[in-house]
Amino acid sequence: MLKRKHWILPLSLILLLIVPCLSWVWSGEVVGITDGDTITVLNSKTLKDVKIRLYGIGTPERGQAFGKKAKQFTSGMVFGKVVEVHRMDTDRYGRTVALVSVDKQLLNKELVRAGLAWVYDRYCSEPICESWRNFQLRARMDKRGLWADSERIPPWEFRRKKRSR
Repeated sequence: MLKRKHWILPLSLILLLIVPCLSWVWSGEVVGITDGDTITVLNSKTLKDVKIRLYGIGTPERGQAFGKKAKQFTSGMVFGKVVEVHRMDTDRYGRTVALVSVDKQLLNKELVRAGLAWVYDRYCSEPICESWRNFQLRARMDKRGLWADSERIPPWEFRRKKRSR
């Protein structure tokens, strides 16, 4: 009887650590594309639509050069497909900020690699961000996507200029 007590506490601690992590990952079908870095996913467990903002990146805004291409890329990669959502945070607008993967590909990374997104240094602090910065550098050197535009403006600067008008 005494021996059984010895493993109950460690097992309880492990479960307390694992269970919250499991709630951060869920899957669902992509039912909407707002723009290149914002999608809507129908959560397969709750059957509720969840607005997802892609973690660590920013794509051109609607009306910006390459904004439409980024939205088309995102749509082609995930629309109507079941994705895995790795929740990282919630933004000030109540959107889930997440890593989104489909068919073993990470949408966030693929947008950067295609030259259709910037790594958002202000909010990209996980170790994975370093590899994204390398993909961004390669896209920039190859003048791929938005990097072909000599007058490109990161979306956060574009929004700031738009607000100050």
